[in-house]
Amino acid sequence: MAVFGLLATALGVVGLVSPGTLLTVMGFTPLPDARRADGDHTLMFLTASSMAAVNMGVYYVLAALADWKAFFRWTVPFRLLTCTVFLLAVATGRAPAGFAGVALWEGLGAVVTAVALRYERRAGHRTA
Repeated sequence: MAVFGLLATALGVVGLVSPGTLLTVMGFTPLPDARRADGDHTLMFLTASSMAAVNMGVYYVLAALADWKAFFRWTVPFRLLTCTVFLLAVATGRAPAGFAGVALWEGLGAVVTAVALRYERRAGHRTA
């Protein structure tokens, strides 16, 4: 959880400081400001998403420091939902193929979290 939180925070900061870099990492081709059409709000949405990533990352780190298992459990279905929505965005052409990496990161994170929670629960039953 802490690692995911730190990565989310770091990528959020990258998006706030260098939006073009984050777009490239996600598989998008950034446009120079001179080529943006009037009414193109891509950078505004990227700023909002990046700020949300910073906040979410901090929440994850704080939950990890508090060992808040309920929070960990809540993240599993929602990260699987995020994975599904992002994969559908790629499959339907709403996002480039490189964005599937973001989807798989979410899906893998959910599965690893679920496995770790299950392992800890079973280990707790054996020692109790």
